[in-house]
Parts: sequence; structure tokens; C-alpha cells
Amino acid sequence: MTNDRRLRPVDLARLAGVSPQQIRNYEDAGVLPPAARTASGYRVFGEAHRGALLAYRALMRGYGPVTAADIMRTLHTGDVPGALALVDAAHAALHEERVSLRAASEALELLALQPPAPLPRSGGLRIGEVAVLLGVRTSALRVWEGAGLLTPGRERGTGYRSYTPADVRDARLVHTLRRSHYLFDQIRPVLEGLRREGGSAALRAAVASRGEALTARTRIMIEGAAALHAYLDACSDGLTAAGTTTGWTAAAPGPGSGRTEARRW
Repeated sequence: MTNDRRLRPVDLARLAGVSPQQIRNYEDAGVLPPAARTASGYRVFGEAHRGALLAYRALMRGYGPVTAADIMRTLHTGDVPGALALVDAAHAALHEERVSLRAASEALELLALQPPAPLPRSGGLRIGEVAVLLGVRTSALRVWEGAGLLTPGRERGTGYRSYTPADVRDARLVHTLRRSHYLFDQIRPVLEGLRREGGSAALRAAVASRGEALTARTRIMIEGAAALHAYLDACSDGLTAAGTTTGWTAAAPGPGSGRTEARRW
């Protein structure tokens, strides 16, 4: 790709809907390849930077700004395999989320459809016993209670918490949902629906909503990967198969030349 067309920071800023200073920040961070400069020190951007900007903005929507910046920065050091490895890792993480969601869905269905299991002894369980039963800390149970997710009763006289079979079931559900990265505000209606209706309709709706969100994110990530592919394809003449570069760095103007040489990458 040849930088025949000169672009100012403001031109790229308008393209991305950001400020010119943000474009300069992108270059400083390695999100964009280094810009050539005029004899007076002004940055000169070109089609290479336009392509990098479009690729980054597309990646950012699906991969997040941190991962997208890491991908572009790694690419601009000449490490193409390393940049693609970051893409692979992001997709692998998304796959793990999907696997986890599927497992949570199956576990939650079983929990929701089964009647509360009898407790090891009558009179309810204390918080320490529930913590051992679930494999969590007592502090976690207190946090869940403070968030309104659990409502255990209290023993007369001692004031100790007393968990009924239904309370233990709710604690199991909270624990399962939290491991699947659900927020308290997402868990609360599931528990309320389960208590109100005695069924798993709300539970299934929450899991289905999370599945739809993962599907939408997958599509956005594919769009980002396509933009990255287009960028790589456009600058393939400046990259070797091993990932080293043959000209990513902007050509500096000659002493007193007063102009910027076209750069090829």
C-alpha cells in the first residue's frame, strides 16, 4: 500500500468520530503505524493510517479497546503471528463463555426443576454450614444477602442466620450464576421469578438473553476480524511470512527537503 494521499489528523478524526488529539494518541500508542513528518514537524498521515484506523475501530467494537489496541500494537512491531494469536485468544475466551453458559443452563434447569433438597438436619443450617456445602466463603453469602438475593431467617434468641431448603437452593443458584459472570441485577429477577412462579421460566429467559448477547458479540468480532484481514491484505507487501517488516516506519524527510516522502509498507 502506498501513501499517495496525504491526510491530516483532523481528516482521520472525522472518519472515526474522535478528536484530532485522539488520532495523535493512537499513533503514540502504536495503534497506528508511525507517521511521517514535514520539515516543520507536522504529522503526515496517509491511506496506511486510514486502513489501520478502520481496522482498529472495527476490532474495538467486538474485542474491546484494550485487546484491539494490543492487536494493532503487536502488528505494528512486525509480529503478525503474535497479533493473530491475540485474535485467537479472544475467540477462545468467547468459546469458553459459551461452554460455561451451556453448562450453567443445564445445571440451573436441574436445580430449578428439583424440589428443595432436605437438609442434613432439622431446624435449618447456619451460614458456615451453607458455605461448606456450596464451597464458598461466608463473606460471599453475606454479600449476596446484602444485595437482596438471599433472605435467610434468624434463630430465636441467638439471632444466627437459619437457611431453609429453599434458601440453600437460592444460594446454589446465585453461586452458579455468579460463576457464569451474571451481575446481581441480572440474578435478582431470576430468583424473584423462581420464588413467585415456582418454575424455571425466568431462569431460561436469563440464559437465553445471555446466549443472544454472545451471538451478537460473535458477529461483531467476525466483522472486526474481517477488517483486520483487509488491513493485513492491503499491507502484505510490507510484511514477510515470518512477521518482520520491510518498511513500516515512515520515511523521514531529507534535511531541508521541506516535504515528506511517500512511504510504502
